[in-house]
Amino acid sequence: MESGTWAVVVAAVAAYLAWFWRMSRGLSGPRVWPVVGSLPGLLRHAEDMHEWIVANLRRTGGTYQTCIFAVPGLARRGGLVTVTCDPRNLEHVLKSRFDNYPKGPFWHGVFRDLLGDGIFNSDGDTWVAQRKTAALEFTTRTLRAAMSRWVSRSIHNRLLPILSDAAHGHDVVDLQDLLLRLTFDNICGLAFGNDPETLARGLPDNAFAASFDRATEATLNRFIFPECVWRCKKWLGLGMETTLERSMAHVDRYLAAVIKTRKLDLADTTSATPHDDLLSRFMRKGTYSDDSLQHVALNFILAGRDTSSVALSWFFWLVSTHPAAERSIVRELCAVLAASRGADDPALWLAAPLAFEELDRLVYLKAALSETLRLYPSVPEDSKHVVADDVLPDGTFVPAGSSITYSIYSAGRMKVVWGEDCLEFRPERWLSADGTRFEPHDSYRFVAFNAGPRICLGKDLAYLQMKNIAGSVLLRHRLAVAPGHRVEQKMSLTLFMKHGLRMEVRPRDLAPTLDELRAAAAASTPAIAACA
Repeated sequence: MESGTWAVVVAAVAAYLAWFWRMSRGLSGPRVWPVVGSLPGLLRHAEDMHEWIVANLRRTGGTYQTCIFAVPGLARRGGLVTVTCDPRNLEHVLKSRFDNYPKGPFWHGVFRDLLGDGIFNSDGDTWVAQRKTAALEFTTRTLRAAMSRWVSRSIHNRLLPILSDAAHGHDVVDLQDLLLRLTFDNICGLAFGNDPETLARGLPDNAFAASFDRATEATLNRFIFPECVWRCKKWLGLGMETTLERSMAHVDRYLAAVIKTRKLDLADTTSATPHDDLLSRFMRKGTYSDDSLQHVALNFILAGRDTSSVALSWFFWLVSTHPAAERSIVRELCAVLAASRGADDPALWLAAPLAFEELDRLVYLKAALSETLRLYPSVPEDSKHVVADDVLPDGTFVPAGSSITYSIYSAGRMKVVWGEDCLEFRPERWLSADGTRFEPHDSYRFVAFNAGPRICLGKDLAYLQMKNIAGSVLLRHRLAVAPGHRVEQKMSLTLFMKHGLRMEVRPRDLAPTLDELRAAAAASTPAIAACA
């Protein structure tokens, strides 16, 4: 190589290193390397990503910036990522400057084949139109009644018999798998009125459920590769992109048949069958193409299945390892049922599903579920695209074209927000001083249901479903993690347990709790008489 060429190469390297030194000095996050940026750290912590982000955020005071591609022209735009869990920044991004932080083109591209332009994968006017329609429906009592009907039927006809069989046979169950099947059946019923019956004795395979799972996994696989790589694989028909195409073809055929049948049903004015599912409600509200209706259904299935089942999995694990919290939940259940169904015969407590009024009175159970979501949010991290240059409330400058990751997992684990006991499972932090009322925290400190204009429409339905499932199970059974089973997080967009949740199931004896309630009632009687 000629000396002139060597001089150009040396000068280019020197210029790059000088640029890299200046650029990296302005970053407060984990170590950044030339060219590859922070990718080595991300790969090294692939199995404990969320805890690694927590540690970085604690060290930097709640916000840091890192560079994924340390290349001039990209590093301060598409390669720059701002990571935060500061409640002030979250309110700014999710509410105050909402229009400046959409999901963005990268997110939309990844999920386009699965979710289309559905409510969870769209921005702007498309999102606004769907949000308005969905918001009207989620406030109706009929939708709440429909959810309760689907959930109660699945619990009492499917989940409880399976758990009862396991208890009598001293078998171990994968509770995470059972809960995924349960919530999938429920959300399919609520979304488009069809029950795939994946939670049945024998746990049968279901072609639609299997195709949906494979399509979801293939979609999430796109996050591993740069966009140009997975788009090339899609064009060439390679790897998981082929799986995605084939799985979506089956999903498309299944939902096309559902939509065609539902349109005929709604057109039949003589039909006495009520259709209160979301798909039918959207059909009645306006003119939607079949593709749009399909995307409506798939968006709600994706949002409604994994989130509740994952939250319940972590809940049952936490409760099984915190006996005092379990006793408080069971005591509350018994007290509520004794008041509504009588204290003389506990068999009456188990004879019928929990009613709306009974579920509403379970404040400690709601507190325990909220505490679970604080520590183990179903969606641990989320991201936004930056449209225009901006400055966050903590003084961090975010350039247009970069992205912001807000760590929901970290937001619940900051001592400056939740106190020194932030890592402890303590449902009491959600209760009033006398323990009789549920007291919610600010939605920018507790972001498990998102916040601002995109706050989860199904929040109340999610609590209703989770309380119904948790109360019905704990009223009848004691659960314990199977010996030798390791509970670990799976690195995914949703906080699954890596190895499932294998649990032993035992019948619960309610007699001690009933005796405790009677003793408490007897002790309070003289005091009441004395006051009289």
